[in-house]
Amino acid sequence: MTADDSFGRLDDDDYPAYTMGRAADMLGATQGFLRAIGEARLITPLRSEGGHRRYSRYQLRIAARARELVDQGTPIEAACRIVILEDQLEEAQRINAEYRHAAESENQATAS
Repeated sequence: MTADDSFGRLDDDDYPAYTMGRAADMLGATQGFLRAIGEARLITPLRSEGGHRRYSRYQLRIAARARELVDQGTPIEAACRIVILEDQLEEAQRINAEYRHAAESENQATAS
C-alpha cells in the first residue's frame, strides 16, 4: 500500500483507523466500555496484525450513541439493543424511500 492509498482512506467511514485507547479518549469512555459493547455485539472492531482492536468512524458514532444512552441510565445491554433497533429502523426507512421513489418513477413513465 502506498502513502497515497493510505491518505485516500482518511475519508472512509469504515476504515479501522483508531486504536482502542484513542477511540476511548475520543468518546470520553473507558476501554472497558468498548470491550463491553463489543461483547454485546453492538460493534465488532477489526484487529491489527498484532491483534489490537481498531475502530472506524462509523463504529465510533455507534459507540457514542450507546454511551449517550448509558449516561442517561440505560443498562449497557439495553442501550446496545436500542442502538441496533435504531439502525435497523433507519435502514428500513431508507429502503422504503427507495421503493417509493422507484414506484413513483414507474408510475410517471407509464402515465406518459
